[in-house]
Amino acid sequence: MDDDGSTNEYRAALEAAQRHALSWLDTVAERPVRPDADVDGVLASLRRDLPDDGMDPVSVVEELVEASAPGLMAMGSPRFYGFVIGGAYPAALAADWLVSAWDQNTGSRQPTPATAAVEEVAADWLLDLLGLPSGSGVGFATGATSANLSCLVTGRDALLRARGFDPVSDVQTAPRVRFLAGGAVHTSVVLGGRIAGMGAPRTVGADAQGRIDVDGLRRALAEDDVPTVVALQAGDVHSGAFDDFTAAIAVARDAGAWVHVDGAFGLWAAASPRFARLTAGLADADSWATDAHKTLNVPYDCGVAIVRDEAAMTASLGAHAAYLPAVASVSDPYDRVPELSRRARGVPVWAALRSLGRRGVVELVDGLADAATGLAEGFRAIDGLEVLNDVVFTQVCLAARDDAATAALGEWLRAEGTVWASSSTWQDRTIVRFAVSNRGTDAEAVRRTVDAVARGAAELEISG
Repeated sequence: MDDDGSTNEYRAALEAAQRHALSWLDTVAERPVRPDADVDGVLASLRRDLPDDGMDPVSVVEELVEASAPGLMAMGSPRFYGFVIGGAYPAALAADWLVSAWDQNTGSRQPTPATAAVEEVAADWLLDLLGLPSGSGVGFATGATSANLSCLVTGRDALLRARGFDPVSDVQTAPRVRFLAGGAVHTSVVLGGRIAGMGAPRTVGADAQGRIDVDGLRRALAEDDVPTVVALQAGDVHSGAFDDFTAAIAVARDAGAWVHVDGAFGLWAAASPRFARLTAGLADADSWATDAHKTLNVPYDCGVAIVRDEAAMTASLGAHAAYLPAVASVSDPYDRVPELSRRARGVPVWAALRSLGRRGVVELVDGLADAATGLAEGFRAIDGLEVLNDVVFTQVCLAARDDAATAALGEWLRAEGTVWASSSTWQDRTIVRFAVSNRGTDAEAVRRTVDAVARGAAELEISG
């Protein structure tokens, strides 16, 4: 603060940041989605020796915006379909600004009662919305990768404890933990297994849409009696397909395995009665991971780790030190994620849920799926293009007559700027993948997207 105790030193800088933020938000829906400069272009404006003398805060903000603006991707655009990235609800964005201003290190409940309480309410709401067991442990992580890691570490340790081993003191003598997954397992689960010391999962096969081969899982589990973690998925990153949870979990339970569900975007389907057929049996797993910065449309970053047995979660992830305050009967936020210090990521989750209500969340989930269906229908009407996946949720895989044409179409779209979609390879074919995650992707955004794809196909002589 200034000498007189005022906040003037903050006010001018924050007002400058607000002005630029509102300008960005006012234009993000209509601006070209692509950035105008690459990393080297932005570096050319920024890279210099650190000056001996500093700069006033407003000038710092202005310099940052001037250098960065050409390199910004309009990820909040309703026509951004790359990766799986949502937008930001106004209440969630505003709450996130407050999180930064409050600057609460939400690791322990004692020193940060406000943000810890908000997160605990958000956690209760999430469990209720998703139909997951009341009383489960909920941790707000950086994203689905760290959420998957939190759950996998907890599962690994729980399995070893069940066999009489201490995951810490008996690490050299404990049996190996087998790690199984379907043939379409996501890389975040693979990475989580590696970091957790289980290695990459052994895959047991999958069908054409990426759903786990339940018979293959049964055969793998029957090979020997070792502690086993089984990873299932709600929402294949390409097709959007959901594993058969009822069948797969029954098989895993018979073998005494820990069942984890990677639901980075697909877990949100459990909030809508419309998708009950996809999520049947999902709540019978032991742990689940998802992202709020995908389907729920809160600002980056926010993942959610959920474990049925909160005590097991705390035993694996809890932090202990003489200087850390603790209440023996209640776990702290840092007991549920592998972070001792972190921002209050659950506050924007609370704000999004409070602004939407239960009905609003259902409408959000259904609306994203409707947009994906609309895209698929529009693409199918374009000569020379085909949709390769069964569009069951929010993913659409588009292909042209051959891989070269498909690759060219993806490059054309990203350069033209009306839409941005990721290129990938699926089922041995090059595809352009459209992941619908933004709350603003309405019928008009779908129409403009289909029109852009049609123009690209015509210009590249794919169609007609």
